[in-house]
Amino acid sequence: MATAKQEAGAAKAATKQTKAGTGIHAPVQPSPELGAVVGNDKLPRSEVISKVWEYIKSNNLQNPENKREILADDNLKKVFGKDKVTMFEMNKYISAHVKA
Repeated sequence: MATAKQEAGAAKAATKQTKAGTGIHAPVQPSPELGAVVGNDKLPRSEVISKVWEYIKSNNLQNPENKREILADDNLKKVFGKDKVTMFEMNKYISAHVKA
């Protein structure tokens, strides 16, 4: 049998888990520049990153000599503001192109 304290803790944990739509799962609106890559619908931030990676891989935009480097095409240059970025810098540029 669970005590009242244990039941209260379980209820609190359950409400924390049901707060979908917050943090990385919160829907964001891509800018028109980013929308050219991921679409213009609201998406969770995690899905935006996944779609950018799909775009990078399908268009063969990773530097073959250094896979951590992304060589921007015309669409990604509008988002990144330069010809190449590392995968670690990419999120910084993407976050400037999304609104909650």
